Amino acid sequence: MGAQRSPSVRRRRLAAELQRLRKESGLTRDQVAEHAGCSPVTVTRIESAASAATVGLVAMMLDLYSVTDERREALMQLARDARKRGWWFKVSEAIPEWVQSYVGLEEEATNFQEYQSEFVPGLLQTEGYARAVMRSAPILPTEEELERRLSVRMQRQERVLERTDPPKMWFILNEAVIRRPVGGVETMRGQLQRLVRLSKTNHVTIQIMPFAAGVHPAMDGGFTILGFPKPSDPDSVYVEYWQGSVYLENRSEVEAYILLFNHLRAQALGPDQTRDMITQAMQET
Repeated sequence: MGAQRSPSVRRRRLAAELQRLRKESGLTRDQVAEHAGCSPVTVTRIESAASAATVGLVAMMLDLYSVTDERREALMQLARDARKRGWWFKVSEAIPEWVQSYVGLEEEATNFQEYQSEFVPGLLQTEGYARAVMRSAPILPTEEELERRLSVRMQRQERVLERTDPPKMWFILNEAVIRRPVGGVETMRGQLQRLVRLSKTNHVTIQIMPFAAGVHPAMDGGFTILGFPKPSDPDSVYVEYWQGSVYLENRSEVEAYILLFNHLRAQALGPDQTRDMITQAMQET
């Protein structure tokens, strides 16, 4: 199964607006396609955010929908922005293609809810921990490639965690995450210290799902729920697997994962108990 790429937030927003305007105008996709000089399939792909519309095509659609003044300029700017490439494309050889879309969504999210069963989430990893994880791959990258990947990961952390107004982030980690030694004693101790430090900030909450909790509903793997600031940008669920990822954006699927995360929060240790357990694990390392 290949990667299922998620459109950028801007593209999703533009797609929703164009579809709404067409319906308000009482036009079919065939009529829009005839006016714009493209195929009905192209209109369908633009309205579903499967592909980015050219600025010229958006202009013709807005002419047909009689959109003028400030509203038109706002949508035209959205069309221009939707086609821009982010900073990560400059180092795209260091990021698998299936990760690039996630980085774009990650940059715009204002709320993260993530569960991980085996490793510390990428945004919370120290450089030493991240290096050890990358070196565990069956096919080892060259040292040059590894350093590029590390550089990208550290940039991602800086751009998300060190924003002026950072996103609210809620992480639930299986106890195995803090018990499994990664990268040696000093590396693991440094990673656990980082978790404790971040858990004391206003925008990061960390809970541990203890072994003592027994069976829980997320034993089949990790996931991330990404929340965005505008109602026109619905939440997305990101599920990563070996060599790929899928995005879930259907409302019922997203709500199911939100319910799942809420159940995990209820079963996991509270933030203070979590810090105590991480500190204990650090002393035992």
